[in-house]
Amino acid sequence: MSLNSTLHEKPIWVVVADASKAIVYTRDTRRGPLEERDVFENSVVREKTSQFLSDNGGRSFDSHGSGRHTLTSEKADPKQQYAKAFAKKVSQHIVDAISGGTCRDFALVSAPRFLGYLREALHAAPNAVPYVTIDKDMVAQDKETIERLLQRALD
Repeated sequence: MSLNSTLHEKPIWVVVADASKAIVYTRDTRRGPLEERDVFENSVVREKTSQFLSDNGGRSFDSHGSGRHTLTSEKADPKQQYAKAFAKKVSQHIVDAISGGTCRDFALVSAPRFLGYLREALHAAPNAVPYVTIDKDMVAQDKETIERLLQRALD
């Protein structure tokens, strides 16, 4: 068996994700039918922001003058931090699959903001470059709708 024929036996992944959920589909070819492989949930981002904050930001004096201001706006958005951490988890799963030989190629379909987080997380892995990227929130859509979207992107 040649290396080329072994390579084609490995599936192509299609990762459909947003900040709360990622679904990994497999397909034999770039235009083949999708089969669900893995689902990752990030339910934390659906909770109220107040669940994450233990107290208010407090108040501070200005360094010049006599003004005071709240520090609340200076805190990082906890939902954004959890979304970035989730993107790193999903990205690491992709990188591990590529380097471990579980998949030969992949596509990303993601909500625009989360796609930015995925790209940032994948940036460190030079071999993790998707063959197609679609910035659209499709997590709640059925496989057939995602297949049609991918088909249009490849045409």
